[in-house]
Amino acid sequence: MTQFETVIGLEVHAQLKTKTKIFCGCSTEFGKDPNENVCEVCSGMPGVLPVLNEKVMEYAAKMGLATNCTVNQKSIFARKNYFYPDLPKGYQISQFDLPICEHGHLDITWEDDDGEKHEKRIGITRIHMEEDAGKNIHSVAENASFVDLNRTGVPLIEIVSDPDMRSADEAVAYLKGLRSILLYLGICDGNLEEGSFRCDANISVRPFGQKEFGTRAELKNINSFRNIHKAIRYEVARQIDLIEDGEKVRQETRLYDADKGTTHSMRGKEEAHDYRYYPDPDLVPLVIADEWLAEWQASLPELPAERKARFIDELSLSGDDAELISSEKDIADYFEAVLETHNEPKKVANWIKGDFLRELNQSEMTVADCKFKPEMMAKLIQLVDKDVISIKIGKDIFSDVFAEGLDPEKYVKDKGLVQISDSSSLEAVVDKVLADNPDEVEAFKGGKKKLMSFFMGQIMRETKGKANPGMVSKMISEKLS
Repeated sequence: MTQFETVIGLEVHAQLKTKTKIFCGCSTEFGKDPNENVCEVCSGMPGVLPVLNEKVMEYAAKMGLATNCTVNQKSIFARKNYFYPDLPKGYQISQFDLPICEHGHLDITWEDDDGEKHEKRIGITRIHMEEDAGKNIHSVAENASFVDLNRTGVPLIEIVSDPDMRSADEAVAYLKGLRSILLYLGICDGNLEEGSFRCDANISVRPFGQKEFGTRAELKNINSFRNIHKAIRYEVARQIDLIEDGEKVRQETRLYDADKGTTHSMRGKEEAHDYRYYPDPDLVPLVIADEWLAEWQASLPELPAERKARFIDELSLSGDDAELISSEKDIADYFEAVLETHNEPKKVANWIKGDFLRELNQSEMTVADCKFKPEMMAKLIQLVDKDVISIKIGKDIFSDVFAEGLDPEKYVKDKGLVQISDSSSLEAVVDKVLADNPDEVEAFKGGKKKLMSFFMGQIMRETKGKANPGMVSKMISEKLS
């Protein structure tokens, strides 16, 4: 049976976090009433002139620098002509022959289905600036379609990869890596659901050993990493089934149906679009001064890969923990803020990756919205480390103190949860439990050491979980030795 190789290239659109649009002064604020953030320029009225937002140029160049691209100090805006209701001018201002950034790369790590770790370098063909289009809203009830132009003219960078990815796992790792860099740079909010970070995936398959690419299909506008992963895997399987059945893969644009877990045809796509690109006569070539480029390079923050390396080298975190915590800037910032009060990196990392992230995800809350501040997290961990409360009680109360942003120390005192570490008090409880369970005592002495957990459970029940487990375990061992 023929074995096939998957070939994936991704085109990522990232909306930039500027206050105003790319060529006019309209607000980019999301969620406003339809057609509220619109003026003569972004609605494409005759005779208007675009004026470039300087921040767009800066943000695009910084993304290029952060992904090892060459930043072209001269680039050109072009008109990309196509007609669609959400594009009032009949063309999109983009870049074609001379984009702002080219020839970069991103190093990724990912884990395959067998749990094996892999590393790979994915090439970045280009990064260019362009304006976003509006949004069509289709009403079945009214049997009508409407156009909201609020998004028209919102600044985008399009990041085009080389066709270097060979699996859905690689593609998702690459997308997560790009999103992480955008967040570290503070130039995009990375929100997939709102469409400020979205990708089109070009997918083809070919027999192993064949140099020529197969016919590709393009998947558009998938709004979660989970769905991107599922869509790519489905599309690969679909194309292989077609070829094995003696049919041909059509070059087309397809959409992913998350409910059904399938892709379906949106429109056919010819070998090349005739967008009739030509330099925009209203915008002069963009020339970036040496001092601007040097300033932007110097202002780059510590990026995810650098932070991960520092967490491993200086804080002795495992590679997995360092990658998990460093991948999201707000999580990494929170982690380091906790360390300022309680400098125990491994212990803090365990609480962050476990209880903290679980509560954050379940509450669908961002770190910025979280009431449980780093100093509170540090205080909770200190209460456990100093044996004021047991680890079990610490985890039991986490949901409550997290949700309301409560002082853990005050909460523990108010609820009477302080751990019992008084030896005489504990000894009385241990003696009672052992006296109440003579059969288990004899079995333990006879070699059934697993009964230790039984005794521990009984004692914790008697003390409502407040007994110091280390002291209890030692007492039981001494009394039954």
